[in-house]
Amino acid sequence: MKIVLSAHSMPNANNSHAVIVMGVFGTGKSTIGKSLAERLGCSYADAEDYHPESNIAKMGDGIALSDTDREPWLDHLRELIEGHLLNGTGIVLAYSALREIYRERLQPAEGQLKWIFLQGDRELLAARMAACTDHAIPLTLLDFQLATLEVPAPRDALWCNVADSPENITAAAHHHITTTS
Repeated sequence: MKIVLSAHSMPNANNSHAVIVMGVFGTGKSTIGKSLAERLGCSYADAEDYHPESNIAKMGDGIALSDTDREPWLDHLRELIEGHLLNGTGIVLAYSALREIYRERLQPAEGQLKWIFLQGDRELLAARMAACTDHAIPLTLLDFQLATLEVPAPRDALWCNVADSPENITAAAHHHITTTS
């Protein structure tokens, strides 16, 4: 099911941001993404909700997705971003974006993405995952994501340590998005 929460339905140049909240499991992408979208007055979406059936079937069988499997999904996410930018409605997307090649594929033809990189040490992330009742994800997948992660350069993303409170992270992300070009 595809869910896009929209705070405002009328286009507004002040909220035509395209933001991706990225990070590995346990960083709070959804929590920060929803809070940030509300604060910016724009839509929120979770990239996982946009996988095609073929990807869902593979993942359900425990088969890792290849880059080829991801390409149409990433193209669809880019189109989603471009549609929001074209309409002036803005969007915050929660997506792990582990590799640079995935981040590059999401870059819209017109407009610019802003990246919020949520990061923390493995022990904290593992503890957060163990406490989470929404997702039952094995710690081996956290280790896989940490090994796969190609960390964005600080010039390319705002780095936020998830040891900080969600309120402080959202405030820092909002400030970054609304004050940088």
